[in-house]
Amino acid sequence: MPNDAHLKGSEARLWSLIGQRSKPGTDKKAIDQRIWDLFGEDWSIMFTDLSGFSRQVEKFGIIHFLSIIHEQKELLLPIVSAHDGILIKIEADSFLIIFRRPERALECAIALQHACQRLNRNRAEEEKVLLCVGLGWGRILRIGDIDVYGAEVNAASKLGEDTAKSNEILVTANLADAVTDFPGVTFTMLGENIPGTDRAYLANYIPAE
Repeated sequence: MPNDAHLKGSEARLWSLIGQRSKPGTDKKAIDQRIWDLFGEDWSIMFTDLSGFSRQVEKFGIIHFLSIIHEQKELLLPIVSAHDGILIKIEADSFLIIFRRPERALECAIALQHACQRLNRNRAEEEKVLLCVGLGWGRILRIGDIDVYGAEVNAASKLGEDTAKSNEILVTANLADAVTDFPGVTFTMLGENIPGTDRAYLANYIPAE
């Protein structure tokens, strides 16, 4: 539990309840219900990552890739805003973004990939922005604009940061089931287990022209 002296609003309330939950004899189910009543919301979750970042940093140096990260922000965050995404956090080369509707999350993911693909044309390999995306959708705990927690968050993180290759969009079962009729996109099931979802899929989309 963090030092709560500086916490306010939703974050302070969450950690106060977590603290109560940890006390002997506490009705944990009742506190869990209070937490979900206060913070439980349905959101789509997006995690993005840059392919081969650590390996390329070792080869070309951190300053080179700080410039790539800056370029990624300048290129992609306006697209996120245009699709009504809410940026929760940036960690190194990764974004955590939430969307109210799964369709908007998938639309945005495709638009982000298209923007990177257009940028990368005729660029040297070390100059390319090679984007990996993981998407989830479902009931999560949203703590204001500070953080989000839940199985779909964990699954989207695993898909976007650890599993997806460059240019790929990987999605959880919940996300795929919610957008089955999305125009121009089909889904191929992945042959590996992803914590937080019973199935995961590769979204097959039309690359940028």
